[in-house]
Amino acid sequence: MRHNADLTDPQAWLQRARSNLRLSKKGHRLKDVMLEDLCFNAQQAAEKALKAVCLQHVLDFPKTHSLVSLMDILEAGGITLPEEVKAADVLTQYAVQARYPGWVEEITADEYREVLDLASRVVAWAESMVK
Repeated sequence: MRHNADLTDPQAWLQRARSNLRLSKKGHRLKDVMLEDLCFNAQQAAEKALKAVCLQHVLDFPKTHSLVSLMDILEAGGITLPEEVKAADVLTQYAVQARYPGWVEEITADEYREVLDLASRVVAWAESMVK
């Protein structure tokens, strides 16, 4: 697999988004992998996918893990976000807090599946937006 290091290439960001999504989907099969870490990878997939769309439409974005901020940038740039993409705004909580000890509640299998679904929808939408 070719690894593109061009930070301005939307396809490079999508490649990383797909990689994070795959890790999130397959990681539950491994012993001692925490659902919190898999949810972090799902959030990263959505984040990188949204950044790919920003780049495709020449929209600047700051260094951020906030999916809401990225969605706001896209909408301000004239991009209409489907409701299924907007619903992924809840994934932002997994960007930082879930990576460290002290997460308030244990993530359930149902929550993990919902996180995967949301992230998958964002990546699929981004793929349709980036040609």
